[in-house]
Amino acid sequence: MKILNLYAGIGGNRKLWGNEHQITAVEYDPPIAAVYADYFPDDELVIGDAHQYLLENHQKFDFIWSSPPCQTHSSFRFNIGVRYRGVVPKFPDMTLYEEIVFLQYHSKSLWLVENVVPYYEPLIPAKKINRHLYWTNFDMPDLTPDKDVIRHAQIPQLSAKFGYDLSKYKLSNKRQVLRNCVEPKTGKEILDVVEAIKSGEVL
Repeated sequence: MKILNLYAGIGGNRKLWGNEHQITAVEYDPPIAAVYADYFPDDELVIGDAHQYLLENHQKFDFIWSSPPCQTHSSFRFNIGVRYRGVVPKFPDMTLYEEIVFLQYHSKSLWLVENVVPYYEPLIPAKKINRHLYWTNFDMPDLTPDKDVIRHAQIPQLSAKFGYDLSKYKLSNKRQVLRNCVEPKTGKEILDVVEAIKSGEVL
């Protein structure tokens, strides 16, 4: 399959995908992209605007995974930061919903958009799995629940959980970079379903 991995970060969702597929990853932050490149040297890595890349290239892929920026939707930022710590409120980044609607009406591939559970009722219904919401054009499986609580976990615990050693990299907030990762086993279970659909095992 040709897979598009948008807003790839360091590749939490991609960690257990292996190298059987042709994967293109898009990440705008060069230092973070450098971590991705080290861990997944066989992938094609584009450093640039994932939102624009989706618009121009969505028709080229069999499966699209998109994880748009989540901070302005975060219930933690709103409930703790804005309400109690004086964090300045921001408009929710509508990139999330732009991509969902765009894919719903224009994409012929299988697709998934992932984001955090927001502080408001989602504008488009989604499936909740652990700390994340998923919008898809295929039936999501009942995934293995993630019982680990990462809200208070520090870098050593997060590094062990997600399988990344960031000690040699100069990143401004390594803890947040790790917290942004999708659980690798969740990414693998979702890809397994996509593979089954593409092979005709699941209709």
